[in-house]
Amino acid sequence: RFCLPLVLASFPTMATGEEIPPVLQDSWGDFWLFRFFVNAAGYASIVVPGFLLIQYFKRRNYLETGRGICFPVIKSCVFGSEVKSVHQEDGSLPPRVEPTESSTARQVFKLLFCAAGLQVSYLTWGVLQERVMTRTYGATETDPGEKFKDSQFLVFMNRILAFTVAGLYCALTKQPRHGAPMYKYSFASLSNILSSWCQYEALKYISFPTQVLAKASKVIPVMMMGKLVSRKSYEYWEYLTAALISVGVSMFLLSSAPNRHVSTVTTFSGIVLLAGYIIFDSFTSNWQDALFTYKMSPVQMMFGVNVFSCLFTVGSLLEQGALLESLRFMARHSEFTAHAVLLSVCSACGQLFIFYTINQFGAAVFTIIMTLRQAFAILLSCLIYGHTVTVVGGLGVAVVFMALFLRVYARSRMKKRSKKLPPGETPIQKV
Repeated sequence: RFCLPLVLASFPTMATGEEIPPVLQDSWGDFWLFRFFVNAAGYASIVVPGFLLIQYFKRRNYLETGRGICFPVIKSCVFGSEVKSVHQEDGSLPPRVEPTESSTARQVFKLLFCAAGLQVSYLTWGVLQERVMTRTYGATETDPGEKFKDSQFLVFMNRILAFTVAGLYCALTKQPRHGAPMYKYSFASLSNILSSWCQYEALKYISFPTQVLAKASKVIPVMMMGKLVSRKSYEYWEYLTAALISVGVSMFLLSSAPNRHVSTVTTFSGIVLLAGYIIFDSFTSNWQDALFTYKMSPVQMMFGVNVFSCLFTVGSLLEQGALLESLRFMARHSEFTAHAVLLSVCSACGQLFIFYTINQFGAAVFTIIMTLRQAFAILLSCLIYGHTVTVVGGLGVAVVFMALFLRVYARSRMKKRSKKLPPGETPIQKV
């Protein structure tokens, strides 16, 4: 694992005859681009043999010629039942269950329960994420402590718990008959792993408020790709809100504060990692939309994606020797163990709250709750970790969230209007 850093470090040594300090050699191993390629090589060592096996079974026409005890497993993983749903209103979630005659108090209680669950889960997750990636453990008066550096191990912790929760939920509740070939989950799993890794790794180079705003402005590249690639049309308010979001983000990023903390500085590496997060995350959602054409529930999707996520991450960690290293770090620092476990619990519970909230109240209510969560996350991060936000930066944040709420309001109005359209007329497609 350290061969490449040593080779690269040897070039200046041969040129000058000077010995390279150990600190420089360690920096090669910690550099995010090097880590990215090492992780990708680990995933490739699993993906390539799997791809060759799938091609082998398909060329052999295994469905007709296969026999034996392994036949059901291979059939499920490679071929599935190929049963797709013809009419699926929402590509990502089943139709929302309209509440039957229920008291107003009961509905208010459900809404408060969903809002509280989402806020607690994801606000705690955000605070812990920044704590783990930007602060040291085991610091004393004489020892500065050490930082946890392996973002992939955190991804593995999140995925193993999500896999367990989804598996238990599927086992205890009635689910639709599964029809998708299992290998198709691997594409969404890879992009999901890489997007999560970029998200964790970016916190080494940018502040948490900057990351939150970048997520909020994800609609801009989505609209650009939709316009250029799919020739989609958008309403005037969509262009207006996208412009407001870009203005607000620019105000926040370009504002400067006196005595700005090192962790609040946005670097080029942080911007690249954020771009990677947005690209991989966009692919994940689009691929999952395609998979939902098979009859499956959101929890089945959660289970299938996390099966491969656990396989890829644990395989890569074992190949690098990083799994044992991370476990030793957990043994040295019990505080980190508690943070990592709680981080994973919040992530898994948050996904379940997402499914329940959208099923009960629809996407608009869910979007409002999560938009408020983003605003609270920035406020909490500034209060707990001391990020300085200038007046101009604060106005930029306000402009971004004003645009997001305006977008939710306009979209809900358009949906109500589209229900009144005569047959044959379709509304303009929106992001």
